[in-house]
Amino acid sequence: MNIFVDLEMPADALEILRAETAGHQLFFSKTPTASILVKAEPDPQLATADIAFGQPDPQAVASAPRLKWIHVSSSGYTRYDTPQFRALAAERRLAFTNSAGVYQEACAVHALSFMLAQARNLPAALSARVANATPVWNQLRGTSSTLRGETVLILGYGSIGRRLVELLQPFGMSFLAYRRTARGDENIPVVTGNQLTDALHRADHVINILPESAETKNFFDAARLAAIKPGAVFYNIGRGATVDQDALAGALRSGQLKSAWLDVTDPEPLPDRHPLYLLSNCHITPHLAGGQPREAEALVRHFVANFQRFVHHEPLLDRVM
Repeated sequence: MNIFVDLEMPADALEILRAETAGHQLFFSKTPTASILVKAEPDPQLATADIAFGQPDPQAVASAPRLKWIHVSSSGYTRYDTPQFRALAAERRLAFTNSAGVYQEACAVHALSFMLAQARNLPAALSARVANATPVWNQLRGTSSTLRGETVLILGYGSIGRRLVELLQPFGMSFLAYRRTARGDENIPVVTGNQLTDALHRADHVINILPESAETKNFFDAARLAAIKPGAVFYNIGRGATVDQDALAGALRSGQLKSAWLDVTDPEPLPDRHPLYLLSNCHITPHLAGGQPREAEALVRHFVANFQRFVHHEPLLDRVM
């Protein structure tokens, strides 16, 4: 089979890819993509491919009649999540998988780190130079929590959300998940549709892992942020475009939200002097949640594991379409 690859990778990852696909033909893009956030360039080699690995240009897929399977090198798949592409995939019986399995652990640990840092007042505590029994010391100790008994609402309950729940189980928390449609395989209570407003008002921690799409653009606008329980904490490790940044700044300034922890923003990075940078109760990391040692190698190993499944007509991992 012909395998089109447009993913940048170091030599050790490339060696694994070549070894695990021996006997098949690899074609490498002349303009490989370094990130899902970078627009893929059309490449005529895709037209001869049976399989695509990386971030192939969605429009070019329509002109690739031999293509049977696309495996994207990311957990997110915004550029492919359109009615036109889904219709094309259905018509052509084109399998589409992502790399959620590669990123679920790192992203869940990043979210857990945010939550623990919030619970233990780490931003303020790390910058405090105070003696025991002083007012500031008493305030920091008195407002540090253990998370026990608090409620977490996760929006976008996929592999990352599931893993986060597993990590949080020992803390004795309550869990809710929001999905447009419940699948029935969730291991925690699910809310849908107009049940979300009540869930937002109950949650102490609102964790946004929503993908970006036409339906989720500015999903958290001023009205939805106002529906969150006063004093709750907001986290975003999904996509920046799902949150109205100005409305979020307003909710933080007013005290509606106690604080926000963001790994993604819109745009990335935010402009200098953006209001969110100036708020002491807003903490931003620069889209690092999926980061891990030997990331490219992990992506390749995930692809080749799926490649063996594809060759042997077995169910594919992380199948989206």
